[in-house]
Amino acid sequence: MPPQPQVRRNFLEFLKSFVGIVRILQILLGAGLWVTIAANKYEGSVHFVLFVAVFFWLLTLALFFVTLLDKQDLVPIVGGERWLLTNMIHDIAATLLYCSAIGIMIYKTKKNSYCNVVQYRPPCSYKVYLTGSVFACLTAVVYLLSAIYGSCRKCRGEQTVV
Repeated sequence: MPPQPQVRRNFLEFLKSFVGIVRILQILLGAGLWVTIAANKYEGSVHFVLFVAVFFWLLTLALFFVTLLDKQDLVPIVGGERWLLTNMIHDIAATLLYCSAIGIMIYKTKKNSYCNVVQYRPPCSYKVYLTGSVFACLTAVVYLLSAIYGSCRKCRGEQTVV
């Protein structure tokens, strides 16, 4: 049975809204970061960056689908009237942890900058760390925008995400 016209319109409204677009960007940029790191050799503190990227990618994916399906009332404790606050706390926590991930990636990039010459032959992770730094920065900015937008909506007294 095909979806009802009202349900399809709600899907499209959410996907065209600021929150929907930002969630899609968060999912894509977060996936870009963890795929970049996981596809290459990494060590040490980059494990934390990978943890942050995968953890918030999965959480954001869950928030996206729960909001898309308009099922936030079914989520215990944090759903219903608290859904906007839950999204805002999620975005603030993601921003803070991504900022620490940015620091780690920039440190690793600087540490491996010696091999950024044409004649250097051994394998080097400089470009991987640089790409990861860019993805981490972009993802943190998108989470920060979402947190600010959610805070403004919370101050206006809104209860719903869309």
